[in-house]
Amino acid sequence: MSLLVCEGVTKSFLGVRALSEVSVSVAEGETLGIIGPNGSGKTTFFNILSGLERADAGRILLGGADITRTPPHRISARGIARTFQNLRLFGGMTALENVLCGGHKEAPTGFLGQLAQTRAVRRAEAEADARARACLAEVGLAGYEEAFTTQMSYGQTKRLELARALNASPRVLLLDEPTAGMNDVQAAEILDVVARLRDRHALTLIVIEHNVPVLARFADRIVVLDAGRKLIEGAPATVVRDRRVIEAYLGKGAA
Repeated sequence: MSLLVCEGVTKSFLGVRALSEVSVSVAEGETLGIIGPNGSGKTTFFNILSGLERADAGRILLGGADITRTPPHRISARGIARTFQNLRLFGGMTALENVLCGGHKEAPTGFLGQLAQTRAVRRAEAEADARARACLAEVGLAGYEEAFTTQMSYGQTKRLELARALNASPRVLLLDEPTAGMNDVQAAEILDVVARLRDRHALTLIVIEHNVPVLARFADRIVVLDAGRKLIEGAPATVVRDRRVIEAYLGKGAA
């Protein structure tokens, strides 16, 4: 059964089509790869899925519920979390504080309760702290709780963003180029971390990735976008050899 369904999603900016009638479904527990040349609409697709932008037409269903016009914080609460190609971490916060920001929807108490600093609030804060530390440990960052992002390597900040997304307790995790800027060894390491998180937490993954060979070994299925349209979808081994995909990346005649 499909957990996430996109039907005819269309988006334009100043009259230019970024997405044109894109339909995709993702089964629960599946890892779906999204590839395509620059400007093909991949990030716009993620922005619409996460509520940062609204589709002009089409609809998006999560677990059968229509979330097409749902604001980002409610989409997060429903179970979709994401990372970004360009890291969006808080430089003035520690690693632990960054991860705590990802778990905001878990807070069970209201404003008056927080003002009163009741026993329930203190217990909730302790539980949130423990959960955030556990998320850091799961991505290999135990011991970095008090480190600032400026003190961490690029690879560590990539892991930190994963930990923050994990702290939102997602059902669907959107990963926007998780291996960008990494060599093959680093890319394999970060995808190993992602695979462990997927298996441990029964996550459904949608992954945008330029490193096609790496993604082909990781994804169950791949969708190719080109000029805002879905060009092809299927098993990785079939997709990467398709003439239309080769032409989209390298130009006509390359196939």
